[in-house]
Amino acid sequence: MEQLFELWAGEPCKNKIQLTANGSNRLYYRLEGDTHSCIAAKNHNVRENEAFFSFAAQMRQRGVNVPEVYAVSDDRTTYLQQDLGNVTLYTYLTSRKTNGVDVSEPMRELYKRVIDQLIAMQTSCDDVDFGLAYPRSTFDAQAIQWDLNYFKYYFLRLFHIPFDEQLLEDDFRVFTDFLLEGDCGHFVHRDFQSRNIMLFDEKIYFIDFQGARRGAAQYDLASLLYSSKSDIPEDMRLELLEYYIRQRQQTDPSGHFDPVAFRDKFYGYVLVRMMQAMGAYGYRGVIEKKDYFVKSIPYAVRNLRRIIDTVVLPVDLPHLGGVWRAITEMADYADSDNGLLVSVFSFSYRSGIPYDKSGNGGGYVFDCRALPNPGLYDEYRLLNGRDKAVIDFFEQHPETEQYLSSVRAIVAQSVKSYIEKGYTRLMINFGCTGGRHRSVYCAEQIARYIQDNFDCRVTLHHLEQSKLTKVES
Repeated sequence: MEQLFELWAGEPCKNKIQLTANGSNRLYYRLEGDTHSCIAAKNHNVRENEAFFSFAAQMRQRGVNVPEVYAVSDDRTTYLQQDLGNVTLYTYLTSRKTNGVDVSEPMRELYKRVIDQLIAMQTSCDDVDFGLAYPRSTFDAQAIQWDLNYFKYYFLRLFHIPFDEQLLEDDFRVFTDFLLEGDCGHFVHRDFQSRNIMLFDEKIYFIDFQGARRGAAQYDLASLLYSSKSDIPEDMRLELLEYYIRQRQQTDPSGHFDPVAFRDKFYGYVLVRMMQAMGAYGYRGVIEKKDYFVKSIPYAVRNLRRIIDTVVLPVDLPHLGGVWRAITEMADYADSDNGLLVSVFSFSYRSGIPYDKSGNGGGYVFDCRALPNPGLYDEYRLLNGRDKAVIDFFEQHPETEQYLSSVRAIVAQSVKSYIEKGYTRLMINFGCTGGRHRSVYCAEQIARYIQDNFDCRVTLHHLEQSKLTKVES
């Protein structure tokens, strides 16, 4: 990076500051000399880089505000681009909210300016050459399927949302056909959200468009208005949707833009974008353990709840609709204003200790493997810790009550203290070998004990049984 900077700037780099890349695996640095500065990027995915270089050049030719690419290394893995400062649409609004400033009017006006620029990008870039697009040139059935599978495997499975695989795949196909019925010939930025919109020199710039492709105009607007942590008020979202439609009609006197068809598909694209984002939050947050993404999940779930409570899609998706509803009913993402939520889990050590989705780093983990194991006997092998025969088995062994008595004493101290301090999350895990008998029995007993003795909410999760049972006070 420093060698490339010196070749470009004609002066040595005197200061190098690493920048946060959020969800990207690329490395970003701000390089500064005496008279020059730039943003340097390192990315070993050459095909992705070539897509970025191609789109940047074509978008700038069409008057779209994107960073200029100054220099590229011979191996195409390192490049320098224009330094647009540090202020994104997200940081600009968030910093003012944090300082107690009412941002309603600045938010409304900024988003309208962004929408104006979005429309300009869409109308001027429809003829862009997508020959170097990565990984795919169109947001077609294959690309949508990738996003839906991302959601299925990295959100539904990771967070133990029950679903029927065949019924879900059937609805995925119906949903994809519905989305692709409309006009899909527009330039799509693909990650058009507030962190990729820069405010620089009193202008609006777009960054991180290396995943651009041809698709439906609704996608980028859906990404902008329903980006999880932007937290735009719902009435403002509706106002901005109508603003986009009016502006598109004014900039398209030929009459090719159909507002009815646009509205018909808009919330479908909102939902497919939400599902893609949830998959990213699961993968980046749980698999890669990046806390920022875990903290985005409650915002995404609240957005999903608003959509399914207020919008009726013109397509029948019975199983997928049930999955969406199951997500919104996850007590772990209930509003924190409702007091303490205690999440009790049973799990198998073979599958690993449950990950704390709240972002608090986890809670108690109790090992039940020292208790008598009914799973060693044929008559109990196909049962679980909720079945009467298994409960009777445990109650016949005094060491079970001795163990639970110790757990109650420890847990009670924390629950009482958390309530007094106004804490909102406590996680309690019980593990055994298979996650069917000992851990299930203990989780049931402790969840019931907390519910009966403390003023808090309790959720109970038996992970090895692929289902969620709620016990709420």
